[in-house]
This record gives sequence, C-alpha cells and structure tokens, in this order.
Amino acid sequence: MKVSSARFVKSAQKPTDFPRNRLQEIAFVGRSNVGKSSLLNSVVNLRGLARISKSPGRTQTINFYLIDDRFYFVDLPGYGYAKVPVKIRDRWRQMVNGYLEDRQQLKLVLLLVDCRIPPTDKDLLMKEWLDYYKIDCTVVLTKADKLSRNRLSQSVQRAQKDLGTDELIPFSAVTGLGRESTLKRIWAAVS
Repeated sequence: MKVSSARFVKSAQKPTDFPRNRLQEIAFVGRSNVGKSSLLNSVVNLRGLARISKSPGRTQTINFYLIDDRFYFVDLPGYGYAKVPVKIRDRWRQMVNGYLEDRQQLKLVLLLVDCRIPPTDKDLLMKEWLDYYKIDCTVVLTKADKLSRNRLSQSVQRAQKDLGTDELIPFSAVTGLGRESTLKRIWAAVS
C-alpha cells in the first residue's frame, strides 16, 4: 500500500471553510508536539508536506491534504502545553470539537500519543470523548525509535490498559516502524 499523490488543499477555522466535495476524511489528533506532522509526512512518504516545528502549537487551523484525489488527511491543532493565550486555546478546542462532532465525512481518527510518557489526562479525555461519540479511532504511539524494545513493549501495554484499546500502533517517522500498519488502517477506513 502506498500513497501516489498528496497535496495541501486549505486551512480552515470554521465549517464554512471546510472542503465541500464530500470526500472521506482521516483526522490526526494529539497533544501539541506529539508528531502529527511527522507522521503525516511519513505516511505519504513526502517530506515537507506538513510543516514540522520544534515549538508546540504551530498548527492553529484545521489543515486539509488531498490524498490520491480520493480522500483527505485532516491535521487538527494539538491540545496540551502550547504557549498561546487561553482565549486562543479555547478557540482551538471549540474548532476541533465542532469538527469531530459534526463532520459526516470523518471515517477514522488517528489519536497520537507520545510513547515516552504515559497517556496524559488530555489523551485519556480525548479517547473517552471519541468513544462516547462512537468515532472510529486507532491509537498511534509516536516516537517509538526513542525507546528500547523492552521499554516500548512496556509503553504499549500501559497505553493499551490506560486507553482501553487493543488497536494500537507503535510508530517512528525516523525508522519507518508502524508506517505500513498505519497505511493499512487508513486504507481499510476509506475502502
């Protein structure tokens, strides 16, 4: 499985800005600086499609990327410790919640969690929220290259227990670990 084409389409802050062509969507959600842009770039095998930043909170809009002219990847603003005013964080929360609650085209959410730390309260809340609204979700443990095999296995077990899921993919944009599994999950959701 591979992606043949990927391109940035638009940024949006409100539903009237979203694409209107009714193509299916795969959303990427997680805390600030968890590696959403790195995962997105790795999955499409195209460096620089989504901008990567060292400082959290750079994604401040909902960004749509057209994949193979068939469906969209949707990069949502991160939650967590971004150094932005509370008013802006509240606007992001409303924007993300509105998208997730109301978007009929949404077929799958990839919930990204940093494997180096236990799932945060906000990760747990997001998973509970997705479960409550019955939104199809797969947890992706990012930055897997930063841990030894033994520590990664422990991290997977802890995340499965804390997040209440067996559907979990360890992922590394550096080594490619989990890339094929993530692609298979995406293709299954849009097929």
